[in-house]
Amino acid sequence: MLGSIAKAAPLLLIGLGTVIAFRAKIWNIGQEGQVLAGAMMAYWASLWIEPLPYWLAFLVLVLSGLAGGGASGLLAGYLKTRFGTSEIISTVMLNYIVIFFLAYLLDGGPWMESGVTVAYHQSPPVNPSLEWPVLLGQGSGKLHIGVILAVCAAAFTAVLIERTALGYEIRAFGSNPTALRFRGTDVRGLLLVVMLMSGALAGLAGAGELFGTSHRLRAESLLGLGSSGIVVAMVGGLRPGGAVLAALFFGALKSGAIYMRLQSGTPAGLISAMEGLVLLFFLCAAVATRLRIVVRSEAHA
Repeated sequence: MLGSIAKAAPLLLIGLGTVIAFRAKIWNIGQEGQVLAGAMMAYWASLWIEPLPYWLAFLVLVLSGLAGGGASGLLAGYLKTRFGTSEIISTVMLNYIVIFFLAYLLDGGPWMESGVTVAYHQSPPVNPSLEWPVLLGQGSGKLHIGVILAVCAAAFTAVLIERTALGYEIRAFGSNPTALRFRGTDVRGLLLVVMLMSGALAGLAGAGELFGTSHRLRAESLLGLGSSGIVVAMVGGLRPGGAVLAALFFGALKSGAIYMRLQSGTPAGLISAMEGLVLLFFLCAAVATRLRIVVRSEAHA
């Protein structure tokens, strides 16, 4: 159970960021890169903040993760507002840029752990004094404070979307941006805000995985979270409450995958295939609910 919740926390953060963007019909597909950008920014900050008191250092790490992912999302938003570049193209391409930049840093670059082979691209372990507090459990099933951050983010997103003027503008942007423009809303600024918040939540997920779970920066422990987070948002119906339930479901799948490989040698790719099948069935069901069966009887002469 604890392992499922631990796996669900980063998926929930990424899913919530996706909910914010997709409710505005801004197709942010850059969660993979935004997760890595948040982890990279937080790791870079950790190299400079060791003299700080712990809780101040923790706050810096959280803000750095938010800033890293937010900057990646904001860049895609700027390209959209300034040059009209499709956010789908820009966010996907930024994924590759961030991934290859991380590969440079860890493959003979300044963050490569000394004494390791090229086959294992990873940074040295983070300073133990900067690891995020553990709430319950141990090993792969431990719950760190990132779970609390994810729950708080879910509550914040729910209030934002349903109870605030900004949430109304986000929903209106997804329905009729032209009408919103005539209302006097700065739609370009709104797009930038949405991309900033969406990327920031994904970046926080990356920072949480780095300092709460893996304790060293390596792409293998973070890749795949972004795409799973998109699935969580879609299966959750693009609603924060639905994203919580979907994150718990997929967290249980990912947690169970470890034991499945150990007990029966199940291929790791099976979980990704199951995620795709769940999303496919969900989308088909959503389309089916919009259809009506009409029975017509032919008139007899």
